[in-house]
Amino acid sequence: MKRKSTVLRILDTLKTMYPDAVCSLTYEKDYELLFATRLSAQCTDARVNLVTPQLFDAYPTLEAFANASAADVGEIIRSCGLYQTKARDLVACAKMLVEEYGGRVPDTMEALTRLPGVGRKTANLILGDIFHKPAIVADTHCIRIAGRLGLTDGTKDPLKVEKQLRQTIPPAEGSDFCHRLVLHGRALCMARTPNCAVCALKGDCDYAKSRKIK
Repeated sequence: MKRKSTVLRILDTLKTMYPDAVCSLTYEKDYELLFATRLSAQCTDARVNLVTPQLFDAYPTLEAFANASAADVGEIIRSCGLYQTKARDLVACAKMLVEEYGGRVPDTMEALTRLPGVGRKTANLILGDIFHKPAIVADTHCIRIAGRLGLTDGTKDPLKVEKQLRQTIPPAEGSDFCHRLVLHGRALCMARTPNCAVCALKGDCDYAKSRKIK
């Protein structure tokens, strides 16, 4: 594991590289981010952002979603993949939010993960972006890049990555850190062909050092 000084330097470098640490999913209401994140499973954020304007126009309130036909929702989100399962989850989630949570998105991990289709990754995104609570979103970019940097032991298990990063990353930095890893994963640290030679993190990156990148 990295020394604290090295971790802080990595965080500062990422801040310089990606000063705007924001979620790439577009939304206006809390539940819209929740639903957009569900749609993003095995789908790009860019595709989700093309679909959600029509979806949220068709169902402008949480109550409208709760009363919607899953089949009709599915037709709108078909291009996101796994649309039948996702549509059922969105309608069921809306019903639970209306009936059990007074139409509000809950602010705890326990309550969020009770919602249909919501796992820890989605819950952490909501906790960090909506409620500004400490959060680690262990998505594919986070898992890959944290392992390459040496901030984790290289495990691919999302829960283990989350736990290891919670021990390493200052709580107030976690959410923005994960957003920056997504940006970094798209820009330079791709899964198959990372561009280590031009990466400002290469001096602190175990993967770059293993490749003897200078």
